[in-house]
Amino acid sequence: MTTLIAIILIFAFSMLFTAALRAGGTGPSTYPQKRPILGGSDPETHAWQRFHVRYYTMTLLFVAFEMEMMFMYPWAVVFVEEGPKALAEMGMFLVILSVGIVYGWREGIFRWE
Repeated sequence: MTTLIAIILIFAFSMLFTAALRAGGTGPSTYPQKRPILGGSDPETHAWQRFHVRYYTMTLLFVAFEMEMMFMYPWAVVFVEEGPKALAEMGMFLVILSVGIVYGWREGIFRWE
C-alpha cells in the first residue's frame, strides 16, 4: 500500500512540476529559437539528405568489430571453464568474422575516396 501511495505522490508532483514549467514559460518562440542548428551554425544540407553508401559499409564493419569484442570478453571467462570446446567455438567465430573482413577488403570498403 505504501508503494502505491509513493507512486501516486511522485506522479502528482511531476504533473504539478510540468504545469508550473508550462505556466511560467517565456511565451511563443520566435523563428531564430526554432530553427535547427548544427554546432552553432546553420545546417548546409537537409536533414533527410542521403548519405553515400561507403558510410553504411564502414558502419557495418565497425559494428562487426564491436560485436567481436563484446563476444570475446565473456568468452575469456567461459574459456577457463570449458577449455578446448570454447577455443574451437571462438576459432569458428573469428574465421567467420575474418571472411567478412576479407570480403569487405576485396570490395574496397577500406579505400576512402
